[in-house]
Amino acid sequence: MIVSHRYKFIFLKTRKTGGTSIEIALSKFCGPQDVITPISPTDERLRTELGYRGRQNNHVSIRRYTLPDYARLVVPGTRRAFRRHTPATRARRDVGEACWKKYFKFSVERDPWDKAVSLYYWRARGSKPRISFAQFIDTVDESHLSNFEIYGVGDSIVADHVIRYENLHAELAHVAARLNLPEPLELPRAKSGYREDSGRYWDLFSPDAVARVAHVCRREIKAFGYAGGPSPAGPPA
Repeated sequence: MIVSHRYKFIFLKTRKTGGTSIEIALSKFCGPQDVITPISPTDERLRTELGYRGRQNNHVSIRRYTLPDYARLVVPGTRRAFRRHTPATRARRDVGEACWKKYFKFSVERDPWDKAVSLYYWRARGSKPRISFAQFIDTVDESHLSNFEIYGVGDSIVADHVIRYENLHAELAHVAARLNLPEPLELPRAKSGYREDSGRYWDLFSPDAVARVAHVCRREIKAFGYAGGPSPAGPPA
């Protein structure tokens, strides 16, 4: 998640949609007062090598605390923080109503079946023996299969724009122009190279796996018209 007071935008980071690459690219344009949430040490090193700002200002203002937040501040001494993959309802609370209404909010969505495969290979990386795809689909938490609550509330999309991952570069260019960024967004390849299906992700799915993804991701399928089926490899996973 990134909150840019300089360019007045909020980037709501979804899972397996090139979010880390986008975060790194956006960090280039962040000022000292902007919110940048932490990423993995490997990706943070990449961001540092590029000369961009890293994690900063990721603690939520105390004036936005609830009673449970104050209790956690006392025991065990935990401060509320901006986090990656923050649901829209919490992001709105954390940035404040004025900022939420004024700033341009954007996110990214991806074909849910393709996204599920990307998540599977990411979760299974380095595991021996590897869990089967069928077992993964049966057991993975619904909130990790669906991104809808990161940019939506209930059945409604609350982000100002949701980029289609399948058209990522063109739509990012449109967003960069909308934000008046001084340079094009250049995406590094972060968290890539873990998939082994070579674009034939549909071969992994049983009818039950198809049905579970269709049910869990029904809101984004309806909103964006995803139908399921093979698609060419996209931008950074």
